[in-house]
Amino acid sequence: MDGESTARIRVQAERGYDQSRAWLARLPAQARIILGLFLVAAVLMALHTASTGKDASLHLTLQHGFRSADLSLWIDGDLAYSGKLRGSAKKKFGLIPGSVYGRFSEIVPVSAGTHRIRVQVKAEDGSTQQDSLTGNFAANSERELSVSARPNGLVLAWQASNASGPSSGSGWFARYAGALCLTIGGSIISAITGFALRELPAHIRARENDEPKVQSTAAGH
Repeated sequence: MDGESTARIRVQAERGYDQSRAWLARLPAQARIILGLFLVAAVLMALHTASTGKDASLHLTLQHGFRSADLSLWIDGDLAYSGKLRGSAKKKFGLIPGSVYGRFSEIVPVSAGTHRIRVQVKAEDGSTQQDSLTGNFAANSERELSVSARPNGLVLAWQASNASGPSSGSGWFARYAGALCLTIGGSIISAITGFALRELPAHIRARENDEPKVQSTAAGH
């Protein structure tokens, strides 16, 4: 059954490929050139979007005093992470039960720029602690946000900036490549738009001129 399905998919793919080739062959040369330029522009714009996406990271480190709690992290109002916190009781001198303690660490990708970070911890009893702060992220860098969560409050603090990640040369190349892709893609789209605005009226006039000829020929017959 799997072999039949694979063969059927292959036949459909070949048929679609042949139909696409036939459709492209019927297009005028200028239309094929415009279509090719449009596809190139779309690829360049996609590359630019990918290169200028989430090119920085937020390293969240959290210490808490809950046996179990829900953690939520928002960046500019959008939920970027949610998960569970687990803690265990620390024993004093190895025998006497002490306070509950837990640690958590997570790296969340972000885009370069200034962002509003909000952290919320919801305990098992329904009590909620939350706080927020603003931070600026440089391209190709990582910033560490330290969080201390206790039943009586939540404290957020930025740690010393960490420039780990791609080297400055790689970051420069990525920014240059992204700007170049955007420039080329924009130029292609502008050229296609100008060509369409210049050629479309002439094409419409040509079709309007051809229609009376066709009608008069039909009337003569």
